[in-house]
Amino acid sequence: MKSAVVQLPGLNRDRDMIAALTKISGHAPVTIWQTETDIPDVDLIVIPGGFSYGDYLRCGAIAARMPVMQAIIEKANKGVKVLGVCNGFQILLEAGLLPGALMRNSSLKFVCREIKLEVANAETEFTRAYEKGQVIRCPVAHHDGNYFADPETLATIEGNGQVVFRYAEGTNPNGSINDIAAVMNKGGNVLGMMPHPENLIEAAHGGSDGRGLFASALSVIAA
Repeated sequence: MKSAVVQLPGLNRDRDMIAALTKISGHAPVTIWQTETDIPDVDLIVIPGGFSYGDYLRCGAIAARMPVMQAIIEKANKGVKVLGVCNGFQILLEAGLLPGALMRNSSLKFVCREIKLEVANAETEFTRAYEKGQVIRCPVAHHDGNYFADPETLATIEGNGQVVFRYAEGTNPNGSINDIAAVMNKGGNVLGMMPHPENLIEAAHGGSDGRGLFASALSVIAA
């Protein structure tokens, strides 16, 4: 699997993502800087977490307008898989690649802990290693992860199966509507999620529940 990790000022989870992709795919991803407009042929583009541009204006608002994002939009429109985690999710929303918005956590506090996720859709290219309804562990670390969508948009994404993960067993850390933790686009090739699957992929992390997401993308590509 050929992959790429986008690097922007303020992101701090790029090394974690690079390590995860290297371990699971066996190949180190290429890194793409914010000013680049030419992305090589890859199977998966990942925007990792952090605080791009210090979260000024709105989380992800400045990053979404960097030159590299136009290149990512073009790749996504051609069917290339794109994954945004935490701040990466915020950036994908600001860039218009995903529906909805992320607001301040309902507690108005930064949340950093392990939560539980229910697999809402196991038939995506990111979740085929899981079973529908399966509950997995995953860490979160964010201040603005409260997912919201207007009633019409919410009905659409729920009806289309675009909700991929939900917070489970009362562990919703941010007040997200319908316990939504991850959504994808209509085409199924762009996924945004607040939890950090890259931080739970091996025994050294205390578990490997997050590994299935990356393994799913790899198995689909390999097929």
